[in-house]
Amino acid sequence: MMRTKALPDVPRWAVLAAHAVPLVTLPSGLWRLALVAGLPVTQDADLGAMSPGESVYVVSLSVVSELLAFLTLGLVRSWGEVFPRWMPFLGGRRVNPAAATGAALAGAAGLCAIVGWGVYASYADLGPGIQGTPAQEALLVACYAPLLAWPVLLTAVAVAYRRRRRDDGRRGAAQYGAGRPSASSWV
Repeated sequence: MMRTKALPDVPRWAVLAAHAVPLVTLPSGLWRLALVAGLPVTQDADLGAMSPGESVYVVSLSVVSELLAFLTLGLVRSWGEVFPRWMPFLGGRRVNPAAATGAALAGAAGLCAIVGWGVYASYADLGPGIQGTPAQEALLVACYAPLLAWPVLLTAVAVAYRRRRRDDGRRGAAQYGAGRPSASSWV
């Protein structure tokens, strides 16, 4: 059975959803890295097709999107309750639940806007598009289709986080991470 470092009061479905987010972003990142590497993922993919600046941009996009996806894990782990000690100015302080939930929901709204723009741009024939064989187009769709789950999963985990944190305050129970966290909680 899979063991996770999630907090004990987090619903199992929320833990699974939070862990799924980095996985649904991975295929598109790998596709972009393959494009930069010059692998035949499009008809234009050859080693000289991208300038160094474009290559840095595409690789950075992959890295940043994966790092943002990993932030979803904070909604089910201890570092979503109390900032880790190594963080300057914030280390050891409690995370504001409204701020964490607001940031997550704003991110989900932004992802929905990006999806909406992509669908509109595709149907309106904006830009040159990506030329490829049917197999290359199928690979593109297979790598980018999982991204449609990202805003849904993020929203679900953010709402579960907010409900859990709000309920803890109402019950008056000691909340996980109250006060100083133990050193072992960051392992």
